[in-house]
Order: sequence, then C-alpha cells, then structure tokens
Amino acid sequence: MAEFVQQSAQLAGCERAFGAPSAVPDRTPRHPISEVSAISGLTAHTLRWYERIGLLDPVDRSHAGQRRYSDADLARLAFLTKLRLTGMPVADMVRYVELVRDGDATRAERRQLLVDHRAEVRQRLADLHATLAVIDRKIDLYGEPAAPVPGDDATETTADYPIEDRKSA
Repeated sequence: MAEFVQQSAQLAGCERAFGAPSAVPDRTPRHPISEVSAISGLTAHTLRWYERIGLLDPVDRSHAGQRRYSDADLARLAFLTKLRLTGMPVADMVRYVELVRDGDATRAERRQLLVDHRAEVRQRLADLHATLAVIDRKIDLYGEPAAPVPGDDATETTADYPIEDRKSA
C-alpha cells in the first residue's frame, strides 16, 4: 500500500511538472521513462528518439542505467508536444531547440521562427473555420429528418434536395 501511495505521488509530481511547468523548473532527475510516457502521451520509443535527434538534452541515468527525467525535461517536452500539436515539423522543432542552446544571442531568430509558425497555425484555423461553416450550412440544408411514410419504399433522388445541396455533394 505504501508503495502505491509513493508511486501515485511520483506520478502526480510528474503530471504537475508536465502540465504546469514552473518558471525555473527543477533539474533533479527523478521521473522514469514510464511515468513520462504515461503523462505526456509519448511512447518510450518517441522519448528516446527525441533525445537521439537532439530535441531533449541527454537524459540522466540511474545507477541501473534507466533514464531519469527532470522537471526541466518535462517542461521542454510539454512545449514540444504543443508545437507538434500545432503541426510544426520536427526539423523546425530541432532548429528551435538548437537556437535555445545557442543562448540569448538567438532570441530574435527564435521569436521569428515562432511568429512564422503562428501565422501558419492561424491560417489553418481560418481554413478549418471556413470548412466548419460549409459543414454547418450543409447540416442546415438537410433540416430535420422527414418522418418515413409507411409502405413507401422509394429511394431518394437528387430532386428531393435543394439545388445548392446537389451542386456541392
């Protein structure tokens, strides 16, 4: 029972570090890959790949060689998962992390990379909103489903729908 409580507390700490990173995250390695995977939704394979391609700094290891992630690693992962969710290519994410490693001299370039990505995300959002409006219009054209007429086996024809509906179907 005590072990379960301790594991739950560790998982909660991992979740807190991932979900709401602090301004100055702790760099003490404490979270095993299984916890990080469970909280982040990334597979252990993806976490190891992120480390291999340089999205994460080399992760500390326990005496048994198991990866141990710090709150700082989790904060970076949280940001990276948001970038991926918005469709940023991995190559751009790697470029961003490289710029971070290069220090304050790259702030303007990092900012520009994010500004450019924001413009792409806004355009995709506008496209999605326009597409949603088309779907909403189509739903409105159909209106409420008509009650079936008993004994009527006739199939629908295009004449049963407004001309606007027939053009776009």
